[in-house]
Amino acid sequence: MAMLISELYGKQIITNTGQKIGLVEDVILDFETGNVTNLLLTKIEDLVKAQTGSTQILKNSVKYERVKSVSESIIVGADKK
Repeated sequence: MAMLISELYGKQIITNTGQKIGLVEDVILDFETGNVTNLLLTKIEDLVKAQTGSTQILKNSVKYERVKSVSESIIVGADKK
């Protein structure tokens, strides 16, 4: 079932072991494929204004490939390194 990107904003991200990671503040899209690549725990404007670079974006995001389910919360699996 398709979902609007706007439905992701504000949802709690929780690991499959119950650890709360944070709320979705923004998303990163791959415009070539039309897919969501990352869920940001901080607004992108704040990271850009702080000039913290891509390392801070990675530290403040969850890769969308980890998402197992989306309902009232977003459940994610283990981080693949």
